[in-house]
Amino acid sequence: MKTFKRTTITSALPYANGPVHIGHLAGVYIPADIYARYLRLRGEEVVYIGGSDEHGVPITIKARKEGLRPQDIVDRYHSIIKKSFEDFGISFDVYSRTTSDTHKQVASEFFRSLYEKGKFVEKTSEQYYDAEAGQFLADRYITGTCPHCKNEAAYGDQCEQCGTSLSPTELLNPKSAISGSVPVMRETKHWYLPLDQYQDFLSDWILQGHKEWKPNVYGQCKSWLDMGLQPRAVSRDLDWGIPVPVAGVEGKVLYVWFDAPIGYISNTQEMCAAQPEKYGNWERWWKDPETRLLHFIGKDNIVFHCIVFPSMLRAEGTYILPENVPANEFLNLEGDKISTSRNWAVWLHEYLEDFPGQQDVLRYVLTANAPETKDNDFTWKDFQARNNNELVAIYGNFVNRALVLTQKYFDGCVPALGALDDYDRQVLADCASIKEKVETLLDSFHFRDAQKEAMNLARIGNKYLADTEPWKVVKNDLKRTGSILNVSLQLAANLAIVFEPFLPFSSEKLRRMLHLNALVWRDLGRTDLLPEGHRLAAPELLFEKIEDNRIEAQVKKLQETKHANESSEYRPQPQKADVSFEDFTRLDIRVGTVLDCRKVPKADKLLEFRIDDGMGGRTILSGIAAYYPKPEELIGTQVCFVANFPPRKLRGIDSEGMILSAENPDGSLTLIQPKKELSNGAAIV
Repeated sequence: MKTFKRTTITSALPYANGPVHIGHLAGVYIPADIYARYLRLRGEEVVYIGGSDEHGVPITIKARKEGLRPQDIVDRYHSIIKKSFEDFGISFDVYSRTTSDTHKQVASEFFRSLYEKGKFVEKTSEQYYDAEAGQFLADRYITGTCPHCKNEAAYGDQCEQCGTSLSPTELLNPKSAISGSVPVMRETKHWYLPLDQYQDFLSDWILQGHKEWKPNVYGQCKSWLDMGLQPRAVSRDLDWGIPVPVAGVEGKVLYVWFDAPIGYISNTQEMCAAQPEKYGNWERWWKDPETRLLHFIGKDNIVFHCIVFPSMLRAEGTYILPENVPANEFLNLEGDKISTSRNWAVWLHEYLEDFPGQQDVLRYVLTANAPETKDNDFTWKDFQARNNNELVAIYGNFVNRALVLTQKYFDGCVPALGALDDYDRQVLADCASIKEKVETLLDSFHFRDAQKEAMNLARIGNKYLADTEPWKVVKNDLKRTGSILNVSLQLAANLAIVFEPFLPFSSEKLRRMLHLNALVWRDLGRTDLLPEGHRLAAPELLFEKIEDNRIEAQVKKLQETKHANESSEYRPQPQKADVSFEDFTRLDIRVGTVLDCRKVPKADKLLEFRIDDGMGGRTILSGIAAYYPKPEELIGTQVCFVANFPPRKLRGIDSEGMILSAENPDGSLTLIQPKKELSNGAAIV
């Protein structure tokens, strides 16, 4: 395996149109922070780069709804997000933003470099234009009647009533959401990154060169590459963003997907310019082959960080490519998908209002439940149990007893280590072996198991004290008591090291109680960290028990949120106008078996179903990808579909029908499926 002189760590730039919640922390920022802290403890050269993503249509929509400027929106949430990260000890070397002057300059220069090298493809197409507002319209700024369910409030990219993915030109009676006027079609020119030209390079680099990547990352990349890559627009018609740095193209900005990852580079430049004596020249972090680049992200960002951004870097020609992209799956909340729009989340800034000073408890629980290989679930009962049964009863109890007994019997000074028995030697050997175990797991990005090994050392110490009972031994043998407490205190000192990447606040508190300066990773496993006679500080509790009433309050808050969503957000759709029985009989609704199901490239909401319909088979596209993140799990199941809709082309694919689904109270969609297996092609009558 190649060795590197330094490491550049990035974590996905959070979108500045809302605060951050526990799903963000568990999936991206805690894993990245653990790894950055671990490398620093090892004395390695590392920077951890972060920042807010502040451009794009959702921000302009939020600003328009609130009667504010987009800059007002991003200023508000950038401040909230940055403080939340600081409060939870996310140890960025820099946390900046994509509206900074540095970023605007760097992103513009990056575009110009590719533009002048002829790396873009220019295409002219017709798009809707609001003549009254004087601007082209993003898909979300166009409303109209859905051609399928006749919902009169469908958007230009999707009908939220029937879930169908749309293009603006499919809407009936389209209107501008800005002025209310009827838009017209006008020609517009944009630049595209021809990803298809990087297909062979990416296939070799990822599929052959990085088989060690996590299965979810490797598999998603392979799926995209197998389907074939297509050019992707790098500009759009919008008044919020970084202007395209080409003369005579006013009103066009860099597409947010293109500008955002460049934020990693611009934020690094900002950091190095502010502290050149500490970080040196920014290019050493991005262009030196002896630098390792790591992206920590959620699974929804895999394609951008493994296919799109590497293609951009490759096109520019002077940058290193990511060595690994350890993406995580999603964290759910109390069995339900976290939703910012439904307020179904635990917001970080609100957590600290209810649990002040208990950042490490949440860090511990989120790492213990990290969605490393599959979606995982956070529950308040599990939060309470892990705090009370593990942090308090094991780790905290062991440290407290060791320090309190030393204070009581040896006036707070580390006692001498006398003759050792087999049990003592075994415990010290277990302590000495912890370093290699945790290192192996951290080096392979298995943070959940690494934290478990750290807690196992606390378990060993807790059991050791319980078995040796120094409070009884002291009555007859003060020297033996001293040996037991010496061994226990050496374990406590090691716990301060091994938990530092995971629980930085608690480790700092423990070091203060042990009167220890900051330790380094190579000290881990040593059993002579506290010399005889070393004076300890007064013991304090590392963790506090969380009572039932505090958990019940959190559960009640979520129940009230769910009730509010069900009572205020969900309304059954009004009954449509009567139709004749003859009209109904014209619909041919059938049952078929899913032979294959996959996401459609460049269409985040579309799934492509290949159906055995009993009549030779057909392909149907459905806009339900958000509700079925693992479409391969639908293979072999049966679905209901309308068979006699005329074929229509979506994203270059002929869709031959409509998959039937129902809307849940939370707005999500669920496929309608027969309870027992039916013959393919069976008609629903």
